[in-house]
Amino acid sequence: MKTISPDINKQSVSAVKWSALGSIAQYGLSLGAQIVLARILGPENYGLFAMGTIVLTFSNFFSNFGFAWGLIQIQDLVEEDIRFVFTWQLITGIMIAIGLYLLSPFVADYFNEPRVDPIVRWLSLACVFSAITAPASNLLRRNLDFRWINIIQIISYSIGYLGIGIPLAYQGAGVWSLVAAWLTQSFIMLVITFIRHPHSIKPLFWYSGAKFMSGVGITVFLTNLCNWLLNNMDRIFLGRFLDSHAVGLYTVGYNLSNTPNNLFIGAFQPAFFTAGARLQSEPDRLRRAYLPVIATVWILIAPLFILFAIIAQDLVGFLYGSAWESSATVLTILALCMPAYITWSMSTPILWNTGRKHFESLLQLPILAIAGYAFYNFANQGIMIVALITGGLLFIRAAVITTAACRRLNISAMDLFNFAVRGIITMSLTAASTFSGIKLGILGNSYIAIKLGPIAYTFAGININFSAVTPHLLPLLGGVFFGSLILLATVFIFPRLLGNEVIEMLGRFSPRLSLALSNNTKSGSRKLVAVEK
Repeated sequence: MKTISPDINKQSVSAVKWSALGSIAQYGLSLGAQIVLARILGPENYGLFAMGTIVLTFSNFFSNFGFAWGLIQIQDLVEEDIRFVFTWQLITGIMIAIGLYLLSPFVADYFNEPRVDPIVRWLSLACVFSAITAPASNLLRRNLDFRWINIIQIISYSIGYLGIGIPLAYQGAGVWSLVAAWLTQSFIMLVITFIRHPHSIKPLFWYSGAKFMSGVGITVFLTNLCNWLLNNMDRIFLGRFLDSHAVGLYTVGYNLSNTPNNLFIGAFQPAFFTAGARLQSEPDRLRRAYLPVIATVWILIAPLFILFAIIAQDLVGFLYGSAWESSATVLTILALCMPAYITWSMSTPILWNTGRKHFESLLQLPILAIAGYAFYNFANQGIMIVALITGGLLFIRAAVITTAACRRLNISAMDLFNFAVRGIITMSLTAASTFSGIKLGILGNSYIAIKLGPIAYTFAGININFSAVTPHLLPLLGGVFFGSLILLATVFIFPRLLGNEVIEMLGRFSPRLSLALSNNTKSGSRKLVAVEK
């Protein structure tokens, strides 16, 4: 039952393309749904749900335990592997769901919020759904079938949030609209994933390969537990020391910054991890695959997050309204740190695929201790301080894990220095142009206020007053337009700034674009030689 393809590069590129398309579609769906739900429900309901999902995601690590990841790592897959994984995924999922149900009163006491109790009890069902889904889902990843992985995610999210969550919110269901949406999405994903990749569900408690699968499962579990604590400790202590309103404001800012981050990670990391698992004995090929990814993150993706951070105030004001203005500060801080998060995420597969999978958790244990101390002592000072701590931790994690990955592939600091310099240039150009666009938008507001006065009209029985909209709309449009325009112009006019690694990465997904940039680079070189002569 071996599934290694003779052309791993072609399969990997196809997988990344489908991951990117699916991530973009999911980003659009989730952003639209979350904006509507946030406006209807307000910060308090969002905070209550965030408290429940913190516990749920923690429990999911126990229910999944990590057995299913072995289906990707193992070189020669047999039916017994799948049966063993499914059996123990089901057992741990049910056990954790029962435990979570029984411990829900203690969770409510920890957060000093009795309304969390029934939320946690209902969400415990998702532990079972998630545990059962994992084997079939990872079999799809093993086959690099990211086309269907993304189709399944889009269908399940649409049914859960657009079909169930938003209508219930309009009917006044409050936080329960989010609970119903989450459970519906989890169940639909389970059903469609199994239909797409059915497998044996005959129980198997032990077999000859169980030791390897268990070892992978334990390593994945410890790693995911460490990462979960580092990714959620901010909201754990916010919920303890502040209230559901503060947690709701912080969560929206965090989710806004993390959604495009998940877009890039979702597009690249799964395919990179799976392809790397097939290149475990070829470190040179891993190195050639890793460097273009890091270069692309620092030179092309990081400027987009700079733009995102600068427009945060107007973006939150325009999309969510005045009730969510405090979330903009969180968004600004965390958006600046997301390139570090992506760098860390793209470096972890290197450790896993070079025989150092246990390093990810071991290297982050000291960081976990620092995080616990910082959040425990400073979380009560407000969401801005918590965001600053979270951002600082992301940079530390990126530095530690990336350094370890580079050492495994014999990549020196000078190899990365060139990427960093080019990235600083593209980020600076994007920041300057984005600020200029916002200033022009503010001038546009002044012109409307002085020359035109208030503008209002009625559409479909709704009174629309532009005097309440334009303070955020015009600066937002100006910042996005000029920031992205200058970045694109820089890419096409000065392609040498990108470097061969980024052009190579772009060429994997758009040969025409890569050819155009390469031609511009050669043309610029010929002109330079002519001037020197």
